Amino acid sequence: MRAILAREMDGRRVSGWVWRQRLAVRGALEDAGFGTEARNQNQPRGSRQRSGPLGDQPFPGLLPKNLSREELVDALRAAVVDRKGPLVTLNKPQGLPVTGKPGELTLLSVLPELSQSLGLGERELQVVRASGKESSGLVLLSSCPQTTSRLQKFFIHARRAQRPTATYCAVTNGIPATSEGKIQTALKLEHIDGVNLSVPVKTPSRKDILEGVKKTLSHFRVLATSSGCALVQLQPLTVFSSQLQVHMVLQLCPVLGDHTYSARVGTVLGQRFLLPSESTKSKTQVLDEALLRRLHLTPSQAAQLPLHLHLHRLLLPGTRARDTPIELLAPLPPYFSRTLQCLGLHLQ
Repeated sequence: MRAILAREMDGRRVSGWVWRQRLAVRGALEDAGFGTEARNQNQPRGSRQRSGPLGDQPFPGLLPKNLSREELVDALRAAVVDRKGPLVTLNKPQGLPVTGKPGELTLLSVLPELSQSLGLGERELQVVRASGKESSGLVLLSSCPQTTSRLQKFFIHARRAQRPTATYCAVTNGIPATSEGKIQTALKLEHIDGVNLSVPVKTPSRKDILEGVKKTLSHFRVLATSSGCALVQLQPLTVFSSQLQVHMVLQLCPVLGDHTYSARVGTVLGQRFLLPSESTKSKTQVLDEALLRRLHLTPSQAAQLPLHLHLHRLLLPGTRARDTPIELLAPLPPYFSRTLQCLGLHLQ
């Protein structure tokens, strides 16, 4: 990150006051975990310091609250993991919305400033592919409209051919009954308690499909299990709001930090079962005492647990039709890595 600041100084003169302000902002972002993921990723296995019980900052790597536009641009610039030609790849922090209402601070709202900060001049960045607000991980941006169009067509064709291009990592509260498989269900958006939520539809009719019900499909594979939790690889083959969260709830294994859909899983005498989606209100995810101890969290801290769903890998087409696909990778957020360490789970 200091090297980035040095490069900025090479190309233009920056006043001492602005320089100190940027150092202060970036120092705060580093304290929160930004700009450290790529460096940690390059460390030899076993060389990282092991963290003890969580202290005042139980979830390192989250965006600081009440960021200004300039601070958000600095955070996003620090989150750049790859640049090739017109393409810029970010590792988006959890909780940052891509779009929103007018006046809201979103990724889309600061793209003009981010484009200028990255030295793109008049070539403004556009969103090609992005993880959702509550998930973290890869965001693919392009400063070339033709490249944007070509890649969006590639993703559409891949979905139609049921070829996965996006791979997520998730930590689940519970272990799926099978080590891998497909999750297929129809989903619809329903307005419940003032919020649009995704609700499964058991046997959708043709009328349902015309009215917005969509058949959804995801692949899953269990990578590791420990302490009643699992590290799961998820590959969505369709696109629907909160698809992966709802799919894991249907496996009776809600994603850790899912404070929206996890209440649909009930437990009686240690046995899990699904509650009716339409009549089950969203509420803070409840973790048992043993899991809280493993995570070194109090119940009040667990209520702030971020969603452990990370867009880890994205495949892009090669320059020519027969070229090997290009692989983009985003390191796990620090709080996600901390959770894996606490639970004894390992991402190979």
